[in-house]
Amino acid sequence: MTQDVHPRSRGSWVLLGPAFVAAIAYVDPGNVAANVSAGAQFGFLLVWVIVLANFMAYLVQYLSAKLGLVTGLSLPEAVGARMGRPSRLTYWVQAELVAMATDLAEVIGGAIALYLLFDLPLLIGGVVTGVVSLLLLIVKDRRGQQTFERVIIGLLLIIAIGFLTSLVAAPPAIDDVAAGLIPRFDGAESVLLAAAMLGATVMPHAVYLHSGLARDRHGHPEPGPVRRHLLRVTRWDVGIAMLFAGAVNLSMLLIAATNLQGMADTDSIEGAYRAVESTLGYTVALLFAIGLLASGLASSSVGAYAGAMIMQGLLRRSIPLVARRLITLLPALAILAVGIDPSRALVLSQVVLSFGIPFALIPLVRLTSNVGLMGTDRNHRLTTALGWAVAAVISVLNVALIYLTVKA
Repeated sequence: MTQDVHPRSRGSWVLLGPAFVAAIAYVDPGNVAANVSAGAQFGFLLVWVIVLANFMAYLVQYLSAKLGLVTGLSLPEAVGARMGRPSRLTYWVQAELVAMATDLAEVIGGAIALYLLFDLPLLIGGVVTGVVSLLLLIVKDRRGQQTFERVIIGLLLIIAIGFLTSLVAAPPAIDDVAAGLIPRFDGAESVLLAAAMLGATVMPHAVYLHSGLARDRHGHPEPGPVRRHLLRVTRWDVGIAMLFAGAVNLSMLLIAATNLQGMADTDSIEGAYRAVESTLGYTVALLFAIGLLASGLASSSVGAYAGAMIMQGLLRRSIPLVARRLITLLPALAILAVGIDPSRALVLSQVVLSFGIPFALIPLVRLTSNVGLMGTDRNHRLTTALGWAVAAVISVLNVALIYLTVKA
């Protein structure tokens, strides 16, 4: 498939969108839990982690999108093509577990938001979140990817309003924010939270998904001016989307650091909501809950979309949309049904996601550095070095997250 339009035949802004769908993974309920906990416990200490994670996310998501554009393959397809059947199935199992862990965090986040807004039981809230996410996927199938992108961007704006309003209501001191840009820790718990923040930011399913999003939206252009233009637009797409997601993540931490530091029970989303309500008022807390709900609904649909792409690329088969949605939804509903503490379930889901990150990042850097696969669009040596550094840092921190969580 090739893109047959001249690079200047229409405004580049029309081509933006795929990165904003992937960016939903960066503002999901797991991010809310990790960033609010970090701000409430350590104030502005871990601001630098948000900034570092955003730079890492930009590089990772751009490499994923570039792989899809240049090769015409999603990352799961490209990985599966280089594996024998036993290895491919084993790789799919870990990727599927990551997809389930992703859905767990997102469905629980949506359920908590519905409980806060309407006092719905968590299980019913989880079902509602799953049904709405399925409807969003049906929009994608019936109306196409661009319509789906517009819906997701609309939800992303609601998320931003929900969390940035709290920041406007009680802005932090600039000096405190600047001091948080200096990299440092304060004990093992701060390391654990930093790893959780990274794990909630650079997420495997977003890495798998973005390659397919870029390919499906822009096609597989031949080398030349069209491809160069699309890669240039993709860099802007990723940059703007990651800047937007980074601002939302930073606002979560700053809200907690400014208003919730030292308060009891702020290590859970519900506790953070109650604390925001008591310090900033009902209206700000309501917008906080609405932002959380939009986050759960959008990220759940995007996570299911990623799961379908993983299955298609590694198992080389598609299944009906409803069945695909149920595969990752049922474990989340089961956890809500048996009454496991939602906050604990969110933490455990981040551990599973951490386990899956190296399996996405290492193949991505290898494939985009492969001259036989990428041709003249292979990574520059500096890009490759940065890619390996990002993969190493994130993998080491996530091993630390697994160890510290199990030890706790």
